Amino acid sequence: MNPFQTLRFAFGGLAANKVRSALTMLGVLIGVAAVILLLAVGNGSSQAVKDSIEKLGTNALTVSSGSGFGSSRSGSATASGTKPLTVEDARALADPSAAPHIESVAPEVTTSQTALYEGTSHTVGQVVGTYPAYFKASNSKVAKGDYFSGDDVLASRKVAVIGSTTAADLFGTADPVGRKMVLGGTPFTVVGVLAAKGGTGFQDPDDVVVAPLPTVQNAFTGFGSVSQILVEATSAEATAGAQSEITTVLMGRHGIKDPAALDFRVSSQESLLTTQASTNKTFTVLLGAVAAISLLVGGIGITNIMLVTVTERTREIGIRKAIGAPRGVILGQFLAESTLLSLIGGGLGVAAGLIGSHFTIVGIKPVVIPESVVGAFAIAVAIGLFFGGYPANRAASLRPIEALRHE
Repeated sequence: MNPFQTLRFAFGGLAANKVRSALTMLGVLIGVAAVILLLAVGNGSSQAVKDSIEKLGTNALTVSSGSGFGSSRSGSATASGTKPLTVEDARALADPSAAPHIESVAPEVTTSQTALYEGTSHTVGQVVGTYPAYFKASNSKVAKGDYFSGDDVLASRKVAVIGSTTAADLFGTADPVGRKMVLGGTPFTVVGVLAAKGGTGFQDPDDVVVAPLPTVQNAFTGFGSVSQILVEATSAEATAGAQSEITTVLMGRHGIKDPAALDFRVSSQESLLTTQASTNKTFTVLLGAVAAISLLVGGIGITNIMLVTVTERTREIGIRKAIGAPRGVILGQFLAESTLLSLIGGGLGVAAGLIGSHFTIVGIKPVVIPESVVGAFAIAVAIGLFFGGYPANRAASLRPIEALRHE
């Protein structure tokens, strides 16, 4: 029997039980589609976080305050003597003689407030008090209006630049520039609207209000410590030098002599990307393992269906062997049937996975990994051969007399 005849018999066997064959293919389809989609979601999540980090700029550094970022020589975390970051720390970092690799410095205080405009209320995710240098260091561009200036900071003017989400939720279709909103009981004039950054996660980067540092301190946070200091290096290549200068300057100001006992942390975009990549790799492997279980279940389904098929067609197998059909022909026919089940199911699963990747899933735009498509399809076909092997071998091993006696 040539291969074309084997395929013709295999198709005939599957067509004889259309519903059963369709359900078996559905199991494989779900497994293949799950692998492609879950890996695409993991990859899409990674890409979204990477894009968000890169939007901050390749030469941006963030200085965060808090104990426990360093450890003593004995291995215990620093828990006492912690000094918070202050505006004076930021001014020291802005000194070109002490930190020549630093272009600009922007201390930040953050809070959350409710904004009101003509009866519309919106809770702003993040209210940032800072200096004009913040916009360049954080790669925040205005789409309408302009930034506030250094004079606005010195005069503590109640002006603000708002994010695109804040503008849409609070002002609707009206142009916010030049209009007044009440933020936490304090009136602010909107001087600019930031271009949308987008991104995924719990906090929308476009739901933000940025205002002069002393204005926010006076109205909301008080004139104490700052939340963090955003530093812009002179270039991407100078970030290592800038990071070293930040550490040296702040160790001197905070009276720290042991580099292992720092009460602050300096984070670069490169370090964030490295951490994110490592986390995403683990996340993607976990998703792939979960999806692979679906493929395994589909393979078990193929085994069960083929065993039932062999039992139902025992007399047919006996007749064919009685008239001279060799063992290889019987084995090939049933292997062809199981492989066709996984081949068709896998092909439909690839199509379903690719179509599903065009939709946003839990707020994430999936990004298909080409290797996952090829791998999932190949594994599906291999599963058909592997899990169909036992039933096919059982059919080929039947003795003609016993098969003919089967009721």
